[in-house]
Amino acid sequence: MKLLNHALAPLLAALVLAGCASVPTVDPVAIAAAPAAFKEGAQWTALSPAEARDRGTWWKAFADPTLDTLVERASLHNTGIAEAAARLAQAQALLQSSQADKSVQLGLGTGATRQAGANTTNGSVPSTLVTASAQLSYEVDLFGKLARATDAASLDAQARAALLQSTRLLVQANVAQTYLSLRALDTERALVRATVDAYQDTLQLTQSRFRAGDVAELEVVRVQTEVAATESDALALDRQRATLEHALAVLVGDAASSFHLEPADWRTALPVIPAGVPGTVLARRPDVAAAQSNLLAAQARVGVAQTAWFPSVSLTAAGGYASPELGDVFKWSARAWGIGALLSVPLLDGGRREAGVQAANAQLDGATAQYRGQVLTAFQEVEDQLAALRLLDQQAQAQGRAVASASRATVLSDSRYRNGLVSQLDLLEARRSELLNRRQALGVRSAQYQATVGLVRALGGGWDAPEKSAMEVAPQVLAKTL
Repeated sequence: MKLLNHALAPLLAALVLAGCASVPTVDPVAIAAAPAAFKEGAQWTALSPAEARDRGTWWKAFADPTLDTLVERASLHNTGIAEAAARLAQAQALLQSSQADKSVQLGLGTGATRQAGANTTNGSVPSTLVTASAQLSYEVDLFGKLARATDAASLDAQARAALLQSTRLLVQANVAQTYLSLRALDTERALVRATVDAYQDTLQLTQSRFRAGDVAELEVVRVQTEVAATESDALALDRQRATLEHALAVLVGDAASSFHLEPADWRTALPVIPAGVPGTVLARRPDVAAAQSNLLAAQARVGVAQTAWFPSVSLTAAGGYASPELGDVFKWSARAWGIGALLSVPLLDGGRREAGVQAANAQLDGATAQYRGQVLTAFQEVEDQLAALRLLDQQAQAQGRAVASASRATVLSDSRYRNGLVSQLDLLEARRSELLNRRQALGVRSAQYQATVGLVRALGGGWDAPEKSAMEVAPQVLAKTL
């Protein structure tokens, strides 16, 4: 009796551990508490995650057919999107493999064995044993190990799906921002080239006056300096445009050597996100949804690691035929069968299982920190773009006044110079000031487009209200109303 009690002691200890073990609970909302409001005055509302929802064709709000074509090409041929799609397919395959572990396993087998058998008359006589059998096995998930592993694999697949959405949104935003930067450079190049032409006109006038003896050679050299310096600026812009065009080629999946985009007027519309339209922050951001899924998957894997301490039970069954004669294999008299159950109880492993639990807890801590960091980054990015749009609007108005004043100063200086009322230095300074202010105005306008695309990306793509998410396992997160 005492011997029996000693034999059952490890099993009883394992069952006690199973009853005492518990998986730590995780509340993503409590981990990353949201502020009461944005600095820009927006109000918060609670919304469910919508990482699986299509982001729509938000770039069409810019009303630029060339941009539409480029984004569609990138969606089909961008290598980053293809890589993210492959990772999603891999995660889905791992989920199917995990689900298969919970199913009954069935296999068929045949074989022939040549062996020596004992014979009292003739001694050892070689014989052939032919078998045909079927094997059935099933692991009883007593402590939820297989279920938790499947949950973790499912959350991994959800995270990969969200990361695919995040990659697609990132590529779309990069295409839009690169294209808009290129069109801004086209406009700036045209402006600088027009200024070169104006300097050339001034140079011709100054050379005529120099030949007539009205001005000194110094004035001719000054204008020549301005022409050469402005031409240098134009060439620098050409170089920047070539670099942007090459970057755009990579984004749409083309070779830089074969991709070309003709210069064109910048007629892209600047969409305004209307007030009162619900624009989600966390509810649509796929990177936040991916971090949340990773967090919940890490939580499930803590439970998987804890089940390594518990007993495992496997049920097996086998049935078939065995005969020394091939023609008698499937006779009823040659039948054979067997059933069995295996109870496995871990005892000593040198601390391997404890290390596995510690590693799972460390992974959970890392996923928690990553999720909180992703949420904080989401709030920061929205704050950045909202502040940028508000301040850029004010800056554009101020810069517009500066351009108007500088243009008027150039007109007056040119007229007075041609009539000999002001010096050449006054005219050159007026042209420099006008060119500088026009280029700064273009920079502000370009920054407004970049900030608009940045806000779209920060909101998770688009600004329409998301529908209810299919991801019911995730808790509510926060969104904002613009």
